[in-house]
Amino acid sequence: MHEMPIIYLGSIPIDLSAVLTLLISSVIVFVLVMLSVRNLSVDNPSRLQNFMEWVVEFVQGVISSAMDLKKGKPYISLGLTLILFIFVSNLLGLPFSFITEAHEPVYIFGHVIDATKNLTHGEHVELLWYKSPTADINITAGLAIIVFVLMNFLGIKQNGKHYFKHYIEPFPIFLPLNIIENLAKPVALAIRLFANIFAGEVLITVILKLGILSIPFLAVWQGFSIFVGALQAFIFTILTMVYIAQMTIHEEEAH
Repeated sequence: MHEMPIIYLGSIPIDLSAVLTLLISSVIVFVLVMLSVRNLSVDNPSRLQNFMEWVVEFVQGVISSAMDLKKGKPYISLGLTLILFIFVSNLLGLPFSFITEAHEPVYIFGHVIDATKNLTHGEHVELLWYKSPTADINITAGLAIIVFVLMNFLGIKQNGKHYFKHYIEPFPIFLPLNIIENLAKPVALAIRLFANIFAGEVLITVILKLGILSIPFLAVWQGFSIFVGALQAFIFTILTMVYIAQMTIHEEEAH
């Protein structure tokens, strides 16, 4: 296995490969959206505009499956951002990997990369600088925490006393279980996304070790990985909308 280029800022570990690809994912999504709305046309829309309109309609369908679309309209931008960012991030590590060999301690911005600091003469480590951001548990955990904070904030803001009441339903004795259920939601979101993408990239690494025999297997697996990446982006987005609906719509209103 390759080592990650991790530096420490105080006691905080920073994975430079995750930071790099996180920035790349953000730029790709931003550029994609900006290009799709640059020359909007009703009579002669571009292919990119048609694609983005389809994505927006798809996100609306995802939201409407979790709640009434009238109540879900404010979350269209959130859903669009999540599904595009996660899909792009899931696929980012597929085209290629960028690996360097280090034979001596490597310094970045005055900080030594952790995996290289104890290198002695004749030793070396391989540093992986490029991977899918969602193959890092810190990135998926960050996304899950944002969703967790948002859904509880919206629940308190929009559902008032019903938000707190649901913790003691159907009986007050269920309070600990309901709290655990709420805390488990971001954990499940983070681990599901991370595990699927990380496992895919590990398998690609194993396939590459087959040499020339890896070409057909790699082509098949990368095609399947695109499907998995799209599926995981969809699952993360729809679960986000389901969790928001659960927190913001109380039972009487749902009926």
